[in-house]
Amino acid sequence: MKILHVETGMHLYGGAQQVAYLLDGLARRKIDNILVCPPGAAIGQRFADSPVKVVEIPCSGDLDLGFVMRLRRSIAREHPQLVHLHSRRGADVLGGFAAHLAGVPAVLSRRVDNPEIGWWARWKYRRYARVICISEGIAAVLRREGVEPERIRVVRSVVDARAWIAPAPQAELRAVFGIPAGRLIAGVVAQLIERKGHKVLFQALARMAADERPFVICFGQGPQRRQLDADIARLGLAEDVRFAGFRDDLPRWMGALDLLVHPAYMEGLGVSLLQAAAAGVPIIATRVGGIPEAVRDGENGLLVAPGNVEALLAALRRLIGDAPLRARLSAGGRALIAREFSIDAMVEGNLAVYRELVEP
Repeated sequence: MKILHVETGMHLYGGAQQVAYLLDGLARRKIDNILVCPPGAAIGQRFADSPVKVVEIPCSGDLDLGFVMRLRRSIAREHPQLVHLHSRRGADVLGGFAAHLAGVPAVLSRRVDNPEIGWWARWKYRRYARVICISEGIAAVLRREGVEPERIRVVRSVVDARAWIAPAPQAELRAVFGIPAGRLIAGVVAQLIERKGHKVLFQALARMAADERPFVICFGQGPQRRQLDADIARLGLAEDVRFAGFRDDLPRWMGALDLLVHPAYMEGLGVSLLQAAAAGVPIIATRVGGIPEAVRDGENGLLVAPGNVEALLAALRRLIGDAPLRARLSAGGRALIAREFSIDAMVEGNLAVYRELVEP
């Protein structure tokens, strides 16, 4: 079986990391893989010396109409049996057109739960032989918009638990990030964009007494950084929040956190939540999208309503003040990942979809 994969993201963020897990697993199963990505993309560098053939094609986004013909030519050269489109950045609609012009069936992975206009969704998703949703929450959105259920499959995102079980000592975390001794440490692992809900967390922190607040490290980068800096200064949180940027050594630090907070307004599943669970970090997150599939309320974390400052504040106080609860949620997270979120299960799930189309 020969599959051509398209991932147009430049960084090895959550979605691209899932593609990397999939390509590794497919290669171990002797599947012939071609990876199409932009020049200089991190995932292309990741597979530069591997059985996966890397083809670099420029793609500047959803309006880069030239990408259709560039990708079509690559498909014609490589003769895959199937095209798997992984990224939204120019790869979904434009990639679907390219596969159609080349006469090759296309599969699309959908990783976000944002709604689309019904007529557009019905037209768009007919371009794909299958749509693989990374959570039941995303699949439910598509069904509500009128996408045919027989076109939809659910294969959850996963995490390589081995990378998250040996963190640095917390004393090292405190030294590197300048965190005072004695304070609990909360992390946020998310792009600095509005829908991740950083502002809700900062408003909750501002309502806490100075001696009860956790110290918060925000891992990630994004266009809201300047605005969030201003919010922190206005709320008097300059000594309580640290922005750490994008870190490729995140596995060293995740397990040294006392808790992870993810106050998102929308989320397909939340790979950072799976990473935290694998590291044994208790989680506070919102009850939106696919998050309840990654965070089970009372099992590995606490769920609150999105945008509800009071509910988030109550959850923070509860978790901060209850060490036995944190320990119970920590153990529950590791058990959940081992039980339901293995890489092999994800690879086999995608492979089953391929076989529906290639080996009917």
